[in-house]
Amino acid sequence: MRSKLKLFLPGENTTLIMTAALIGLLAGGAIIVFRESVHLVHEYLFLKGYALLHIEEGGWRRYLLPLLPMAGMVLLIPLSLLFPGKVNGYGFTNFLRRVNLENGVIKAKNIFIKIAATALTIGSGCSAGVEGPIAQIGGALGSQVGQRFRVSGARMKVYIAAGCAGGIAGIFNAPIAGIFFAAEIILLGTYEISSFSALVIASAISTVVTRAYYGEIPAFPIPDYHMVNAFVEMPLYCVMALLFGLLAVVHIRFFYYVRDTFRDLPLHPQIKPIIGACLVGCIGIYFPQVMGDGYEFIEETLAGHGVFWVLLALVFLKSIATSITLGSGGAGGVFAPALFIGAVAGGAFGSVVHAWLPQYTATPGAYATIGIGAFLAASTHAPMTAMFLLFEMTGNYMIIVPIMLTSIIGTVTASKFYHDSIDTVDFTREGIDIHEGREVAILRSIKVGKALTEEVDFISETANINHLLELFAIAKDSFYFPVINHTGRMVGVVSMQDVKTILHDAEQRCCFLVGAICSRDVMCLTPDANLYEAMQLFDVKGIEEIPVVESMDDKWVLGMIKRRDVIAAYNHEVLKRGISEKAESIRVLCSAS
Repeated sequence: MRSKLKLFLPGENTTLIMTAALIGLLAGGAIIVFRESVHLVHEYLFLKGYALLHIEEGGWRRYLLPLLPMAGMVLLIPLSLLFPGKVNGYGFTNFLRRVNLENGVIKAKNIFIKIAATALTIGSGCSAGVEGPIAQIGGALGSQVGQRFRVSGARMKVYIAAGCAGGIAGIFNAPIAGIFFAAEIILLGTYEISSFSALVIASAISTVVTRAYYGEIPAFPIPDYHMVNAFVEMPLYCVMALLFGLLAVVHIRFFYYVRDTFRDLPLHPQIKPIIGACLVGCIGIYFPQVMGDGYEFIEETLAGHGVFWVLLALVFLKSIATSITLGSGGAGGVFAPALFIGAVAGGAFGSVVHAWLPQYTATPGAYATIGIGAFLAASTHAPMTAMFLLFEMTGNYMIIVPIMLTSIIGTVTASKFYHDSIDTVDFTREGIDIHEGREVAILRSIKVGKALTEEVDFISETANINHLLELFAIAKDSFYFPVINHTGRMVGVVSMQDVKTILHDAEQRCCFLVGAICSRDVMCLTPDANLYEAMQLFDVKGIEEIPVVESMDDKWVLGMIKRRDVIAAYNHEVLKRGISEKAESIRVLCSAS
């Protein structure tokens, strides 16, 4: 009976597709709630506040503008106090950590936090984007679905990525871009056909939901693109991509410099976002284009409107405003600011080349369009996302060739001068390469000092070979022995391999000293090294033990690190994390029920 019942139950792939469709449906609904929340805050806080203060009259009243974003940050304080550590700052890095290095369990309250905090930040006029938060909201929905169905960690990661794909697809009305955003940025470019199908389904369903509510309107309309003279413009696009790669590096480094500066300020954490909002408001007095997500001005730039010096100034001012907003503790993402910077930088570049070569180049709006994709790819190291985002927004096949070229050149240039994208800087600072996966992250998190074997047999370099053989005979499981000098410092390592040639010659065993046959060019580790470094040495050298010394300058032997010690420490850490993750999952499920 049970076997017959199984025939009517959905298979694993069918279940995945059905679940992905559910996640896409939830993501589409969340986008509507999120966009309406931002619009509501902007309407009642910024626009009505603008009118109430009569800022439009100009004169001294325009200097009241900073009060509006400051009001948004004041309203953010209760939320920040209620959910400490969950509200302020750029949170996408921690989201990637949760998905790729931890258990992927994201609490339902994070959905509410992201909607409310981002709406207050962007709606009040601070400079940030909605795309990063909506990806996190979609990912949190995917995690909630995974928790309800009690799926494994690998499947949980797919569900989260499906939610992110749905979020980006719906917010941009670009389903293919949503797929590649999740594949490149959330899944770090490692995915299978089954997981890819989940991204496709969630992205498509979310787009259907948002199109049913808002219509088939792109994030911002883009004029028809055409290339006037490919032989002239393609080299110009290459030059622009090189410049954008360098600009992306400057933007990323400045972004984290500002964040670090605000973090080190000796002020109360709740005061810092208000100060940041005040600074952004002061910039907005003279350049109001930097406030909010900047979509309206992006549309103007793409249409070819804009003065060169204003566009050039906005390249840096938008970077400054965004860095201050998120670095001081405002909530939001960096995706929309990247689109803004790419558009105005491309428009400025296009203004110059079109003024020089009007008969051979397109209008500045065309360069602004390509600039969006080039700078987005360079700052996020996600060229496929940029390519398909531009293609879907324009619907013009002619844009594919220049956007492919500029996205790749921009990404390669940026990664050449700075290894990290805007999302991976914190991981590198912690010594973690997030692209290497969870296993490597665990090995990097454990120090050699916690796994070494301290009971080590030493032998003096002045001992003869017979003494060494006696040491081999009484040793339980060691095949390598540190060789020390008269001061007790290590000068080399000796193994059975070193004595094979004289093993059967009794006279030589008495005459030869250990110091004469030991290996003196020895790879050592210090207690502060991590187990990943140890495993690399094991694999490269083909050995099973490595001496651990106090320091490379003072080679006082503290013990030996063995391959099996590394494996045991790794398994212990995995077991410990697995227990805590299971306990956390059970606690979340109990609280939800």
